[in-house]
Order: sequence, then structure tokens, then C-alpha cells
Amino acid sequence: MSRLLGRIHIFARALPRLALKPLRNKPSQPRRILIAHHLLLGDTLLLTALLAKLRQQYVGAQIVLTCPKAIVPLYSGRPFGVEALPFDPRDSLAVRRVLNSGPYDLGIVAGDNRHSWLALGAGCRWIIAHAGDNAWKNWPVNELVNYPDEPAAWADLTTELVAGEPPPAYRPDVWPAPAPSAFNESMLPQTAYVVLHPGASTAVKRWPIERWRELACEVERLGYRVVWSGGPSEADLVKEIDPDSSRVNFAGRLGLADVWHLFAGARALVCPDTGTAHLARLIGVPAVTLFGPGNAQIHGAGRYWRDMPFVPVTIADMPCRNQHNIFRRELAWVRRCDRNVSTCIEWNGDHAGCMGRLTVDAVTDVLKVVLEAA
Repeated sequence: MSRLLGRIHIFARALPRLALKPLRNKPSQPRRILIAHHLLLGDTLLLTALLAKLRQQYVGAQIVLTCPKAIVPLYSGRPFGVEALPFDPRDSLAVRRVLNSGPYDLGIVAGDNRHSWLALGAGCRWIIAHAGDNAWKNWPVNELVNYPDEPAAWADLTTELVAGEPPPAYRPDVWPAPAPSAFNESMLPQTAYVVLHPGASTAVKRWPIERWRELACEVERLGYRVVWSGGPSEADLVKEIDPDSSRVNFAGRLGLADVWHLFAGARALVCPDTGTAHLARLIGVPAVTLFGPGNAQIHGAGRYWRDMPFVPVTIADMPCRNQHNIFRRELAWVRRCDRNVSTCIEWNGDHAGCMGRLTVDAVTDVLKVVLEAA
């Protein structure tokens, strides 16, 4: 099914309910809650702070989280008692399953407010979302919450959609490890290892290839084995970085539940600012994270993740990190870059200028500190 057809299904279910919007009342103790979104891995995992606060405020409520299919296995242990419901707007069965899962007392929309229509179609009686998105996306929303005027981590911003005290800082023991499907410990090196994950959701976040090669040698000089990691689309990238190597290479071979166990056995992870960094933070594995176009404050520790060993490597004042939007909201305190290969101001053939400024020495120095503290 096309994305357009999926939207038609959603609007067909939601539009008749829009007329009842003036009659809705906010529930004081919702029994069923839907969190509607279709975010990438990293932003999905950053919603953990919101899950924690919802469970704190509504102890006995059923909480359902729409979730891209590949991410669902991470929630198999039902952290915070949450049920992950697979959702893909191009999959008619997944769309219908979400629409038929209601009704809900409360719907919370994270990120793109277009999913307020999904929440309405699923029978949410009261819908909350952040303000500032396009007007038509907000039509089903009953309560719009402004972003703050001061800088904050996005994970903490999501908790402002729910009234009450902030949740306690994250601890890895609140998230049960998912069951592996294609992974067992015999596949791992028998000595201490560091995972290198060079792929990212966009090419402008990738570090130069030759620096990954240099870093791999530095890791081995420190006395650790190198293990390569990557998603299905990143297998060729890892092969280009380290062709015909004897190093362990899991790129393209593992689902996210298996990647969890790979990371859990590592002494540290080095990767760009991408979803795997947030997965490592969920597990409690030290993550040395390379920030170029992204903002280490917005996607860093913040309040909720403050106790996790997440260490950003970045250039604090990049002149071209000068865009002020987050999820299409313009905020004066936001400084990031959302450009691609064709629009990057400092594209250097195979990497962005901001990523090129991060040296192997700088990354190795941070990694040494992390490994010594582990």
C-alpha cells in the first residue's frame, strides 16, 4: 500500500470524529493512552522519558506506543508496562490495526503533528501535542503545549506534554533485555572489545572513511578487539572501510534485538549522532558519539539521561550549524543543521566539514577516558 492510501484510511476514520471535538473533555485519570508517532530509532528511544512520566502519573493505565516495525522487538519485555504496536503508513494491515486498537482516553502526539489524525482515527478522546506545527496537522488536537523559551534536551521536552513532576533519571534495569533471535555469545570475541558503528541516517553525519580505519588501529593499540556494526544499508560502507579484514563484522547481519546483546557485551561504542548511540544509552554502554550537524545539547543527556555514560565529541560553535528548527518548529535557541549532501555548505566530497573537524586524536582521547572509567 502507498503512503497516500494509508493516509486515506486514516482520514476516512478520523474526519467523522472531528465534528465531536468541541464535546470532548480532558480525562483526569485516563485508563488507555496512545502515543502516536512514526519516528526514527533515536527519536523513538528518546521517548523513554515520556513513557517513564506517563507510568509515574498513571500507574494503572494501559499505555500503547505506535512504533516502526524494526524497532518493536526492543519493547518485547514491555518496559514501563508499555505495549509497542507496529505502525507503518504504507502497510494497510498495520494502519488498520492501530485504527482498530481504540478507543483511548488520551492520545499524545510526538514530533510530527500529522499523527494527531492517526490518534483521532484510533478513537482518542483527548489529544495533546506540541504547538507550532502546520495548522491542518493540529485540527484534531485538543491541547497544544508550547516548546520552552530556554534550551533543553528533546527527551525532556516530550515529558512536558504530561503534567506533573519529571520522572527520575533513567536506570538500565528498568528496561528488560529483548530476547535475541540470531545472536549468541559464541559469535563474540573472547577478549574485551569496542564496537565501531560508522553508519548514520544521513551521509552528512558520517565521519571520513580513513578516520574509521585509523580509529580501528588505535582501539587495537589500546588492547581491545574491534567489532564492526551496521544496519542492512551500511554493510557496503563497513566493507569499504575495512575490506578483507579478520576483524569481527556484524554489519547487515543483526536485527535490533540482537544488536542490543552485541552492545551489552562491549566496553564502549563509537558512532555518529544516530539511533545506535541512543540504543547504547538505553543499555548503559558508554557511547562516544560524534556530533557534526546535530546539536549535542538537544540530543544529549539532558535531565532524564544524566546518569548514563553518553559522551559527545563535537565542535561547539560551528558557523553553519545555524538552523533554528526542530520538527518544523522555529525556536530561537535551537542551533542545528538539517541540510543534506546537495545543500551542505561545507561538503567535501565524502563528508561534511563539521564531521571533518573531528580528529582521530580527539575521538581516541575521549575513548581512552571512557575505557578507563568503565
